[in-house]
Amino acid sequence: MTDKALLLVNLGSPASTEVADVRRYLDQFLMDPYVIDLPWPLRRLLVSLILRRRPAQSAHAYASIWWPEGSPLVEISRRLHRAVIPHWPHGPVELAMRYGEPSIEGALLRLAGQGISHVVLAPLYPQFADSTLTTVVEEARRVIRQQELDLELSVLPPFYDQPEYLDALLARARPYLEQGFDHLLLSFHGLPERHLHKRDASGAHCLKGAECCRRAEGSVLEGCYRAQCLRTAHGFAERAGLGPQRWSLSFQSRLGRAKWIEPYTEARLDELAAEGVKKLLVMCPAFVADCLETLEEIGQRGREQFLAAGGEEFVLIPCLNDDPAWAQALVQLCQRAPVEL
Repeated sequence: MTDKALLLVNLGSPASTEVADVRRYLDQFLMDPYVIDLPWPLRRLLVSLILRRRPAQSAHAYASIWWPEGSPLVEISRRLHRAVIPHWPHGPVELAMRYGEPSIEGALLRLAGQGISHVVLAPLYPQFADSTLTTVVEEARRVIRQQELDLELSVLPPFYDQPEYLDALLARARPYLEQGFDHLLLSFHGLPERHLHKRDASGAHCLKGAECCRRAEGSVLEGCYRAQCLRTAHGFAERAGLGPQRWSLSFQSRLGRAKWIEPYTEARLDELAAEGVKKLLVMCPAFVADCLETLEEIGQRGREQFLAAGGEEFVLIPCLNDDPAWAQALVQLCQRAPVEL
């Protein structure tokens, strides 16, 4: 009998760029209470309003970055899956998506059917957020409970400050840094501010001052996405030998009217061009695989915005994707994943 399986989980993508498939995907994604944290009736109403126009807009965006093999995110995740297999010595390696296919339920059922009793669950998100890591873990627990599977879970915790991850980021970025540039923008996925406030049980720390995230430690740091993004950014900049004037941090992908964490990437692109930055590098460390948010939002719309504002050269540094060094680093991280109590 094999010993311990590894289950890699990423976000997911629509099955195709057809509007109906995009609508189906967005409905599953946005109705997740960890993504839009409203009571079900209000969430259903809001999502129904979003789905009137958003699927057609998103379908157009997906079509602009779609690969012949299908979704870039899913295909890259498959390549990473294949790259990880030779380095995982404990048992089978499966791949799943939180939304769409291949599903977490299908993967866990396959593993249980092989006689596996222990699964290392690896959400591929460097920083913690309920809308990424928590929803993956809760979906795995739901499947195990409802299907009555005899599976023990270990869960890969956020690895935002782990040397293996930061070293892999630097190795990925080094060729671009060595070509010369004026500024590096580290653009992380954004979150509504209320998601951070919910994690601050004291109500006295989160977003209460300019230095709150820099001071975060212990349980506060464990639940603060923004603080973890700052640790990633500073850890990377230190490894790369970048002074404070050579780089900055921002947050992208706002949705709806709620207040999201700042500074916003859109605003930062205009500011950098106005400050005289001509050659801009952009890196997205919250994503381990290139996807709609990196390839279209940053690589296409972000580039157009920066050049229109007066910039001259815009370079998007690819995500870690299926880089061999990242595949090995990921296995090392997963081997340390603690068992769920």
